[in-house]
Amino acid sequence: MSAAELKNLPQNQASGASDMAHIVLTFDNNKLASALYGQFDENLARLEQKLGVDIRSRGNQLAIKGSASAAEQARRALDTLYGILQKGAEIGQSDVDGAVRMAIAADDQLTLPTMERKGKVSAAQIATRKRTIYARSLNQDAYMRALERSEMVFGIGPAGTGKTYLAVAHAAMLLERGMVERIVLSRPAVEAGERLGFLPGDMKEKVDPYLRPLYDALYDMMPADKVERAIAAEVIEIAPLAFMRGRTLAHAAVILDEAQNTTPMQMKMFLTRLGENSRMIVTGDPSQIDLPPNTKSGLVEALRILDGVPGIVTVRFNEGDVVRHPLVAEIVKAYDRDGKLARGLGAES
Repeated sequence: MSAAELKNLPQNQASGASDMAHIVLTFDNNKLASALYGQFDENLARLEQKLGVDIRSRGNQLAIKGSASAAEQARRALDTLYGILQKGAEIGQSDVDGAVRMAIAADDQLTLPTMERKGKVSAAQIATRKRTIYARSLNQDAYMRALERSEMVFGIGPAGTGKTYLAVAHAAMLLERGMVERIVLSRPAVEAGERLGFLPGDMKEKVDPYLRPLYDALYDMMPADKVERAIAAEVIEIAPLAFMRGRTLAHAAVILDEAQNTTPMQMKMFLTRLGENSRMIVTGDPSQIDLPPNTKSGLVEALRILDGVPGIVTVRFNEGDVVRHPLVAEIVKAYDRDGKLARGLGAES
């Protein structure tokens, strides 16, 4: 193994009494092993909590005890995390949680029909000069692979699942590798009933608050000075959706964020901007529509109309893919339960 050497296979064959396993891992770099364990072994404690195993550390060795399946999942997660450390990156709580998700899903089929089983491939990754991002859930893995292979991808799901962040990371990678000549980032200027005209300042100052999440993701992927130079040179263009009309976007990575707040006409206009050698990524959450009452969402309609169209891939995220604070996943679940209950009561009345 790249991360460690498997010293002791499951011992249930010897005992014949239970499905328990004992796996010993030996790491070849004490400094990385220490980073893997975390301060006061907090990463190991989190793995124990998530997988129901017992992990004991002794120098650069780990002993994992638990059910055969859980012990193997812990080994996979540790192997993934150690591999990240070997590449010079740091790991935190969210990385541990992501490695656990991927380890549990290792033998499941990915949501895209062309994918191999997870046991045969490593987690998808997006590498820019500033950082490398690894898939932290099965749906993130499918999404990142879809971004690699498809010209038009829809990323649909709740807040905190990484759909916008990963889209911007992929666009930054394409630009760095010379696979596109520019990045175009767009959002509909609809937030909680506000209108651009009500905000102070010139057009850039009016638009910037709506596009701040896209800026934040860009600065995470690229050095700040390069981002600013690219924006000044219009290699990176950040504009509200209304500015897209009449254009053909060729040789570009084009992202539409918060697409649930488009009208059907705006969505059709945007999708038909796709030009030669371009990639288009549309992200949104149909449960968070801020359009006026009785106004259809262009995202919801597009998902219905384009279902089954060759070359268009839709990846749907759920609360299990939330990679922010664990409470965010619980909040998403609670709102989802309340929405289902409300719809049920409405149907009965």
